[in-house]
Amino acid sequence: MQQAKRLSARGWVLARHWFGIAARETWIVLKRLPIASYSFARAMADANYAHRLTDLYIDGASSLSAAAAAKQPAPAPQPVAVLQDAGPDSALVLLSLLQKEGRFLDFLQEEVSSYGDHEVGAAARVVHEGCQRVLNDHLSIAPVRTEAEGSTVTLNKGFDPAAERPTGQVVGEPPFTGALVHRGWRAVEVRLPQVASSHDVRILAPAEVEL
Repeated sequence: MQQAKRLSARGWVLARHWFGIAARETWIVLKRLPIASYSFARAMADANYAHRLTDLYIDGASSLSAAAAAKQPAPAPQPVAVLQDAGPDSALVLLSLLQKEGRFLDFLQEEVSSYGDHEVGAAARVVHEGCQRVLNDHLSIAPVRTEAEGSTVTLNKGFDPAAERPTGQVVGEPPFTGALVHRGWRAVEVRLPQVASSHDVRILAPAEVEL
């Protein structure tokens, strides 16, 4: 019996609490109703008043939204690739070394269609030995991918297209998975000889005059 009375008293307290909240909210709405009715009626009858309300509530809200958006941190600018001319001097020095050690330019400038395969092969062996010696002496070269050719590799999102190039049917977004056809090459170190400022690097090989 005592427990029932306590539950009843607690229920009455809760009911009075929520009733008070409902009455207070209802009173607030009733107080605002005449103002809302007056504003609606005047806006329908007075165009200038309607424009002022629009400026106050709609344009003001837009301004606040724009101000809030302006406070958001601006996205970091994406780096823009800049085209620049590649200096020819180093390339010309390397070509002159390949010509000096392996007769590289002589071989490429020669018309080989009239020679037999064994003759071209014999000349190519000499060119190969000399050019390989230049690479070993003046460059350190390493493969871009260390996996064996023919193995399955994956190009993840953000891969460097200058270093890794997908071929075949490229559809959608990375990651791409496929077979490694060529490991690629990367110059790790360049050790070209210094050239005097008076030297014309455009002379890849001097003309030889036998006396």
